[in-house]
Amino acid sequence: MKLKSKLLIIAGSDSSGGAGIQADIKTATSLGVYAMTAITAITAQNTKGVKSVIPIQPKEIFNQISYTVEDIKPNAIKIGMLHSIPVIQEVIKSIKKYKFKNIVLDPVMVSKSGIELISKNSIVYLKKHLIRFATLVTPNIPEAERLTGVKIFKLKDMVKAGKEILKLGAVYVLIKGGHMKGSKIQNILITKKLVKIFISKKIKTKHTHGTGCTLSSAIASYLSRGYSIEKACDSSINYVYKAIEQHPSFGKGHGPVNHVALLK
Repeated sequence: MKLKSKLLIIAGSDSSGGAGIQADIKTATSLGVYAMTAITAITAQNTKGVKSVIPIQPKEIFNQISYTVEDIKPNAIKIGMLHSIPVIQEVIKSIKKYKFKNIVLDPVMVSKSGIELISKNSIVYLKKHLIRFATLVTPNIPEAERLTGVKIFKLKDMVKAGKEILKLGAVYVLIKGGHMKGSKIQNILITKKLVKIFISKKIKTKHTHGTGCTLSSAIASYLSRGYSIEKACDSSINYVYKAIEQHPSFGKGHGPVNHVALLK
């Protein structure tokens, strides 16, 4: 496979390999994209939970970004776990300095096992200062609720929350509907002029560790290759569906998906 573009990933590490920067790298690589990284935190975790989180010094996060992109310029940026205000400040500093385009922000807040991965003050700062740089924000329902204060029970609530996030400066918002009850998953792409619903079958399985990271890095990968936002979202949702459908059944808890499901 010939590499088609370059992606910089700014996110935390998952020692079990199913989520975080490991999932991002696997996703980008399987979609023909060259992945570069700036690690924001190191976690000790497995499919059953998170044991510890060790943050990287904010200045070193900026150095990772800076030293990388001055050599290899990315076509898109994926931002995941940002655990503190100083870290967010360094990321914003890099965005301003290098004028990054095609920024996909996945506002990671809580691990699959329920561990808080960002402070309340950091969420407020992220809302006020970082979201306005994002091309696309990809919250799940609990994250959208925390970003907006909107309680989500129905599709119209998802749209309402999405429009509130747009007011913070994002160009597009994709609210992931996996937490909704029902036999189908409805992911909603919201812009100031458009509301588009992507519907897929919900697969009954506990092996969904890292699906949020995987979806956002897939979208960033497709954007880096020149896809439109709608096509990038549609292709990425299909990719994640196949990855879940072909999960390897690893681990005793919420196992990982199959990041190479589309490869023959």
